Amino acid sequence: MQVAILCGGSGTRLREETEFTPKPMIKIGGVPMVVHIMRTYAHYGYKDFILALGYKQDIFKQYFANYDIINNDTMVSIGRPQDNHYHTCIDQGWNVTLADTGEDTMKGGRLKRIENYLHCNTFMCTYGDAVADIDIRNLLAFHKNHGKLVTITGIHPIPRFGELCHESGKVLSYREKPDDGCLMNGGFMIMNRGIFDYLTPDEWCDLEIGPLELLAAKEELMVYHHKGFWKCMDNLKEMSELQQMWDSGKAPWRV
Repeated sequence: MQVAILCGGSGTRLREETEFTPKPMIKIGGVPMVVHIMRTYAHYGYKDFILALGYKQDIFKQYFANYDIINNDTMVSIGRPQDNHYHTCIDQGWNVTLADTGEDTMKGGRLKRIENYLHCNTFMCTYGDAVADIDIRNLLAFHKNHGKLVTITGIHPIPRFGELCHESGKVLSYREKPDDGCLMNGGFMIMNRGIFDYLTPDEWCDLEIGPLELLAAKEELMVYHHKGFWKCMDNLKEMSELQQMWDSGKAPWRV
């Protein structure tokens, strides 16, 4: 089964970093965020990836073109690169398609533009900026069991601020970390090819606004509740927190 990863955005809330590096290529523990995500899938045997690129796509292509040399101890045969010898060999058997889907294209349009590279009736899809300790086997079993078009992984959002309930200036209740039971789309989706009937290759075609809303109305959208670790890298604080987890040796997504 193939895995599509949406990697084309410019990451404006991380502008200090993404001015020079696309967000999925920002390194945590010396490893690009997108590679952490790919290793989660590869751990469960899914090693055929299609990366939907846009912003600074050349950085992805340069990195993956030199992936083995970057990530392994290597003896280089000058003038005979075919004779290079890798003393270590990590991430074996990966196939990575690097697809230009346009710099300003929204997520739905990006997915539609890689349709020809997705050959399976069912495929996986996620974003290039969030990691989790999700069990892909259980996610896939859930999707196969319900038989609907799309499964998204639902996670509990982490409130950034406390919640005040008030009346005429008087605080009636205060909750530091309110939880109303609602879930947030955490990516790690599974889709059947019918999703492409709801997408267009236009730059303005979104995924969540429009297609997923319509599928929900048609009762073709299901949610897999992931109760474990999930974290995105949307700003410098979150990037620092992920790095601290990695440095501590207790990164929950590490496989």
